[in-house]
Amino acid sequence: MCAVLEISKRTYYKYRNAEDKDYYDYLIIKEIFEDSKDTYGYRRITEGLEIKYGVIFNHKKVKRIMSKYYIKPEYIKRIRPNGYKRIEENVKSNLVNRKFNVEEKNKVWCTDITYLIFNNKRAYLSTIIDLYDRKVVAYQISKYNDNKLVLDTLNKAITNKKDVRGVILHSDQGFQYTSHQYKAICESNGITISMSRKGTPIDDAPIESWHSLLKKETLYNNNIISLQEYQKLVEEWIIFYNTKRIKNKKKS
Repeated sequence: MCAVLEISKRTYYKYRNAEDKDYYDYLIIKEIFEDSKDTYGYRRITEGLEIKYGVIFNHKKVKRIMSKYYIKPEYIKRIRPNGYKRIEENVKSNLVNRKFNVEEKNKVWCTDITYLIFNNKRAYLSTIIDLYDRKVVAYQISKYNDNKLVLDTLNKAITNKKDVRGVILHSDQGFQYTSHQYKAICESNGITISMSRKGTPIDDAPIESWHSLLKKETLYNNNIISLQEYQKLVEEWIIFYNTKRIKNKKKS
């Protein structure tokens, strides 16, 4: 904790035991919150603290500190046309089990959806990355967070790679990934579905980190004036990332 905050242990405990013992804990919680563009709730922040800093907090403590300091996410409800919901019978086991260091290309892919938010407007980015080199296999941007967004991304990946038999495709348990259409496309192309445990974002750490990196290197470093400009920048950055950006492959 002291290393994260760049202070001495003496200073940390002096102020922790003084007027407000939560203050320095609040600082790193606030940092994770701001990195998420003010969208993470207490559970994701708890996961983020462990992923980024190796700091393990009880989620109840994080919730209490967020409430105390008025850290409140601007929740954006996921649009679920026609009442889409997760189909429990299509939930699959976690075949990856946080073994993210893959030694061969096109063996394990990871996918998720993230928000692209600017000036109170939003779009959705669906991405599939290869865990071997973290390169983007396929992506799709849409105004709607629905089954079509995920299916279009999946079909792009299949078209781009031609033969995908034997690929493990890992995701969370979102309603798009448990749809009958998603299951049918995967199975008919020889793709094995893997899913993280319910409410466990750390099981999807590579794609979570990838989306975080994208936002840091696009939204935070440019003077953007519109959502359309932001979307264009995202598309250009993905091309740069796949072809030119130097990558440090993380060991797990």
